[in-house]
Amino acid sequence: MTWLETSTENCTVQRTLDLIGEKWSLLVLRDAMNGVRRFDDFRRHVGLSEAVLSDRLRKLVAAGVLDTVPYREPGHRTRHEYRLSRKGWDLWPVMLALKQWGDRYTADPEGPPLEVRHRDCGEPLETVVVCTGGHGPLTPREAYTRPGTAAHAM
Repeated sequence: MTWLETSTENCTVQRTLDLIGEKWSLLVLRDAMNGVRRFDDFRRHVGLSEAVLSDRLRKLVAAGVLDTVPYREPGHRTRHEYRLSRKGWDLWPVMLALKQWGDRYTADPEGPPLEVRHRDCGEPLETVVVCTGGHGPLTPREAYTRPGTAAHAM
C-alpha cells in the first residue's frame, strides 16, 4: 500500500494538529514551557482575549496536555494555575524544532529573541532526528515511510 492509497482518517499528525495545531494553543504551550502558569500572565504575555484564552486552556486541559492546580491568594477566590502534564512536556522537542526552524528562517538580523541552552555545559540545544538503533543525525533521504499497523486502505 502506498501513501496515496492509505487513508488519513486516523492520521496521528492530523489528530495532533486538531489538539494543538492552532496558533494560540502553540503560544500558550510555549509560555507554559517557559514557566507561565496563571491565566492573567498568559493573557498579558500572549496577547489574546480572555474568551480565546479560556477556550484554548479548556481544550488543552481536556486533552490532558495541561493540568490545573488550585491556588488561592489571601482575600481572593480560589483560582487555577495551568501546568504542563507529562503529555504536555512530551511536546518540548516539537517546540524546540519549531523554534530552531524559526531561528533559522524568521529571526531578526540580530538573532533569535530566546536561547535554549544545556544546563550542564551552557551550549545551545538543537533538535535532530536519530533512529532507535543509534544512527544519526539523519536526513530525509536516509529515512523512508511505510504503512503502520493501524493503516487502512482508502
